[in-house]
Amino acid sequence: MKTTFDPLRQTYPSQRFPLYASGGMVNCSCPQAAAAGLEVLRSGGNAVDAAVAAAAALTVTEPISNGIGSDAFALVWSAREHRLFGLNSSGPAPQLASIERIREDGLVQAGKMPALGWAPVTVPGAPKAWAELTARFGRLPLSRNLAPAVRYAREGYPCSPNIAGIWRTDFERYRAILDGPAFRELFRVFAPDGHTPEAGDIVRLPDHADTLEAIGETNAEAFYTGSLAKRIDQESRKYGGYLRYEDLAAYTAKWVEPIRVAYRGWEVCEIPPNGQGIVALMALNILKEFSFPEKENPETYHRQLEAIKMAFADAFRYVTDPGKMEIDYHSLLDPAYGARRAREMTDRARIWSHDVPPASGTVYLCCADAEGNMVSYIQSNYMGFGSGIVVEGTGISLQNRGADFSLDPSAANCLMPGKRTYHTIIPGFLMKDGLPVGPFGVMGGYMQPQGHLQVVMNTVDFGMDPQQALDAPRWQWMRDNSVTVETRFDSQMARALSRRGHRIRVDLNTPSFGRGQMIIRLPNGVLVGGTESRTDSCIACY
Repeated sequence: MKTTFDPLRQTYPSQRFPLYASGGMVNCSCPQAAAAGLEVLRSGGNAVDAAVAAAAALTVTEPISNGIGSDAFALVWSAREHRLFGLNSSGPAPQLASIERIREDGLVQAGKMPALGWAPVTVPGAPKAWAELTARFGRLPLSRNLAPAVRYAREGYPCSPNIAGIWRTDFERYRAILDGPAFRELFRVFAPDGHTPEAGDIVRLPDHADTLEAIGETNAEAFYTGSLAKRIDQESRKYGGYLRYEDLAAYTAKWVEPIRVAYRGWEVCEIPPNGQGIVALMALNILKEFSFPEKENPETYHRQLEAIKMAFADAFRYVTDPGKMEIDYHSLLDPAYGARRAREMTDRARIWSHDVPPASGTVYLCCADAEGNMVSYIQSNYMGFGSGIVVEGTGISLQNRGADFSLDPSAANCLMPGKRTYHTIIPGFLMKDGLPVGPFGVMGGYMQPQGHLQVVMNTVDFGMDPQQALDAPRWQWMRDNSVTVETRFDSQMARALSRRGHRIRVDLNTPSFGRGQMIIRLPNGVLVGGTESRTDSCIACY
C-alpha cells in the first residue's frame, strides 16, 4: 500500500523540547547516524567512538552533504586530560595543482576555479580524521566504529524526507550541467534506475560498504597508501586530474590549539584558520562591546548583521592556510581591535571592507558521554555531491573544496601546490569558568559562522535552552547589504531593518539557513540536547 501523505508538507507548527540524558547523547542530522553513535556508546565506546560511528554513517545516509572523500574538523573535550583539543583534517591542493596549470588546461570559469570535475578536488581528510580520533581518544577499534555504517550501506536504510528532497534537487542540478565519462559513476551510484530515492525507499550502497570496511580494517591506510589510494590515482590520471597517490600518502591531519574569545563570562571556542570559525569569534569580539537587553529588537539584529559583515570582510582578505597568512590570525581577535571595529558601527547598514588589525565554509554532529568526554564534529563535500566525481567501484565521492581557491596570485587564498584553502566547515564549543559547557554547530557553507553567532547569542544573551537556541528564526547575510530571513522571521522587524538600509528578502528555502545541533552539560553531569527542526534530525540518548 502506497501512502498518500507528503512528509515534507508541514501544515501545523510543531514544538520540540530539549532532551535530557545521563548515560550518553548523540545529536545528528539523521536518525540512523544518531543510532549508530548510540550503538557504539552502549557497546563500550565513548563519545569519540560515537562521533566516528555517526560521521561514517552520515556518509551513507546523507550522501548529498558529505562522503568518504570529505574533509573534517573536530573539537574534543577530553575528560581524562581535562582539556579541549582541535583536529584539522582538511586536505591541501595536490602538488600538480597551480594557477598556471589551471589556465594552461583551459579550466578557468568566469575568472574562477572550476567548481566541478577533478580540478577542485583536494586531498580528502575525513578517513584520516576517523583514524586519528579513534587512535588518540577512542576505546574501540576503528573497524567496530565503522560497523554500523557498513551495515547501513550493505543491507540498506530507508531514505528520510528532507534528504530525499535535497537529493532530488541536487541530482537534477548536477544532471543538467555534467556530461562525460568522468561523471558516469555519480549517476550510477546515486540514481541507479534513473531517479533518486523518495522518502521511505530503501537505499543500498554496496561499493560504499566495501570501502568503509577496508578503511576500518586498515585504520584508514587503505585510503591513503593502499588499494583505494591507487584507484583514486588511476582515475585522476585517466580524467586529467591533479591528485596523485603521492599526495594521499603524504597526508597528515593536524592537531591544533583551538582559538577562543571571552564573551560575557563564557568562552566560545573554534578551530583556527584555515577554517572560518574565526569569523564567528571576530563578530562576537565586536558585539561584546554592546548590550542586548532583548532579542526581538531592531538594534539587536542590526548590530549582529554589521558585526558579521565586518568579520567576513576581514576573513575574506586574510584567512587561508595559516602557514601562508600575511598576519598572525590571533591579532584579528584582539579585544582592542574588536572595540575599534565596534566604534565604527552606526545605525545604518554599510558595505564594509577589511581593516588592518594591530600587529602582534556539510554535516554536523555532537556527542557526549557519562564520563564528561564531548565532541563537536563536522565533515563536508562542500557543494552537495561535491566535485561530481565518484571513484568507480568504491562509492568514494570526492569533495570540491578547491573551488574556493583564488586564481589571483596576489590574493591571500590563491591556489598553490600543497596549500590548504579557506574552509567553511566549523565545529563550535562553549566553556565557562574554565569548565566545558558543550559542543554546538550549524552547517551550511558561509551560513555557518552566522549560525554560530546566532546560537551563541541565543544561549548567552537571551537565556535560551539548546532547542530554542536552534529553533529561533534565523537571518543570513548574503553580500553587500543583502540579507535573507526565514518565513518565521518577524515581518515588523524586517521592515525596521529595511529602514536602516538592509535589503531584506524572505527565503522559502529552509535548509539554506543551516542545520544545527547542541549539547549542554549541567553541573550535575546531566546532558541537555537540542536538535535541528529544519531537517530530519534526531537525538539518540540513554
